[in-house]
Amino acid sequence: MTAEKLALTAVSEKMSGIDVAILSTHGQGEEIVSRPMSNNGDVEYDGTSYFFSYDGAQCVSDIERNSKVALGYSTEGGLFTGAVYIAVEGSAELIRDKAAFAQHWTPDLDKWFDKGIDTPGLVLLKVRATRIKVWERNEEQELIL
Repeated sequence: MTAEKLALTAVSEKMSGIDVAILSTHGQGEEIVSRPMSNNGDVEYDGTSYFFSYDGAQCVSDIERNSKVALGYSTEGGLFTGAVYIAVEGSAELIRDKAAFAQHWTPDLDKWFDKGIDTPGLVLLKVRATRIKVWERNEEQELIL
């Protein structure tokens, strides 16, 4: 299996139906800490992913210490039956600006954040990819941004 060149448009197409990513950060002792995060349907991928969280969440304090993160995505099925696996390496930024919240808000978020973009302690995580790897069937592709 050799890594082939990959276009960002192809990555976006493969990610279009995937809602949940596994976000991995560096914990307080530099251990790797992972948790599921929903992109709430914000799946038009241009190399940047957005997730909402609370200021007191471990992922926020992890990113404040070390902005290097990883995201993992997969579709249903097995590796040889058409499933797609995507690994994203990148840098995270914490945004606390309501105008930015409004740009990425969807009605589904209301069940998690009851005061909408005015929820106290709301934080937007912005993950900008530096490297993306995609596995589909027996093919591996890579994109360095």
